[in-house]
Amino acid sequence: MNLFQEVLSQGVLFLVCVCLCHEVGKAEQPNIIVILTDDQGWGDLSLNGNMSIETPHIDQLATDGARFQHFYVSPVCSPTRAEFLTGRHHVRCGVYSTSEGGERVNADETMIGDVFRKAGYRTGAFGKWHSGMQHPYHPNARGFDEFYGFCSGHWGNYFSPMLEHNGQPVQGEGFIIDDLTNRAIDFIEGDHKSPFFVYLPYNTPHSPMQVPDRWWNKFKNKELTQQHLKKKSEKIDHTRAALAMCENIDWNVGRLRSKLKELNLEKDTIVVYFSDNGPNGSRWNGGLRGRKGSTDEGGVRSPLLMCWPGVIEGGTVVTQICSAMDLMPTLAELAGVKVVTAKPIDGLSIVPLLVNKKASWMDRTLVHHWKDKVSVRTQQFRLDNEGRLYDMNGDEGQQVELNDVQPDMTATLQGKANEFRQEMLSEYGKPFDRRPFVVGYQGTRLTQVPARDGVGHGNIKRSNRFPNDSFFENWTTVDDFISWECEVGAAGLYRAEIFYTCPKEDVGSTVELVFRHSSLTGEITVPHDP
Repeated sequence: MNLFQEVLSQGVLFLVCVCLCHEVGKAEQPNIIVILTDDQGWGDLSLNGNMSIETPHIDQLATDGARFQHFYVSPVCSPTRAEFLTGRHHVRCGVYSTSEGGERVNADETMIGDVFRKAGYRTGAFGKWHSGMQHPYHPNARGFDEFYGFCSGHWGNYFSPMLEHNGQPVQGEGFIIDDLTNRAIDFIEGDHKSPFFVYLPYNTPHSPMQVPDRWWNKFKNKELTQQHLKKKSEKIDHTRAALAMCENIDWNVGRLRSKLKELNLEKDTIVVYFSDNGPNGSRWNGGLRGRKGSTDEGGVRSPLLMCWPGVIEGGTVVTQICSAMDLMPTLAELAGVKVVTAKPIDGLSIVPLLVNKKASWMDRTLVHHWKDKVSVRTQQFRLDNEGRLYDMNGDEGQQVELNDVQPDMTATLQGKANEFRQEMLSEYGKPFDRRPFVVGYQGTRLTQVPARDGVGHGNIKRSNRFPNDSFFENWTTVDDFISWECEVGAAGLYRAEIFYTCPKEDVGSTVELVFRHSSLTGEITVPHDP
């Protein structure tokens, strides 16, 4: 039996379970809103004990619905998105990085937008996509009729930035989270003949740490009553900004729920709230070890709140371990939507845990992975990347190693980790990525090919080590060049626009764009040296 055979066999049962959905739901097809925050840790909510922040609207989701005590995501952004969008482990989906094309979910994967649009839903995504910029990876090609936001993993400005609307560049309006919420509300207020599926992947409290004064002023001089276990590693102003961003998110969650109430849709709408990974800095996180990028508990445990008045009883607390991969099958069952995929789903429907407090639940193992790190979690234990075993029931901070006390469990979970490495990681990552960036896919009018996805040659280097947050510089000789692995989806006449920096003394430089036997040359006539 391979490592995932048990999970996949349970996935077959899913097609049977969806037939029972009308016994669970009270609406033929409920509306659905999924809110995904960016770099918000387990401890960044007052609900989870943070005394430096107030998040009453988010906390109210738990009061009105269910809260999950052990819900897990991936250590970083794009893998979590892939698992939510497909119900499958991100390794299976072709996601191995957060940039340079490694964030793309394979085009042959069925996404949650595809599933709900096929079922008659109006589908809209508003925010940080981070699962592919070019078609066929763009959200408009993955089941979402409406898209407003950006497709990269990082955005450098949060105040009226350049964004895109259904593939066309547009100017944002105001603080980005408020703007995204406004667009989602406009979509919700649209045609009520069909139910809506709204995906709101907010991009805060991810850096840059920009937040309106209304929120920052509360925190700029605030004494934090709780800090990171290693106080010297915490940057207090960074934490203050992150918490201010979280309170802004909370305000926008309140706006969404108020709009549902105003439209008399509150009881016909499922609201889901979770984050994509642990905190993006050293700050208080409920005593959990690890942060963003870590496979320890603090890097992968996320808040999960689900509210559907009249179906999910208020105050429900779920203690069983669950995963972002579970959300697609769960929402499909609640909505009475049939999921048909060419590939088996790794996630499980957790509807029984939401609607039946006495429901039995199977023993389960979750494997968390990022780069060369692998950690294994059961209901009781975690084996970390170094092979150290911890009892998570009484040691969530991972302080007491139990390898000598629990040698059999250590060996069992180490075996799971080894199987995962052998089965899933043997041909994984950039050296095996053969997916080109397609220009003009099926007649797409605009294709963006950012510096993030390119490779510099010769003297050219990135402005910093993060492709998502950098540009190319130091172009000093005619032998230097930048390349992208591209193919053309449709033959025709193309116009190319290049965003560049150029000091005044270099005006007159020429740039040549080459694709196979075709080339185009242009001269820089205007300096741009910000």
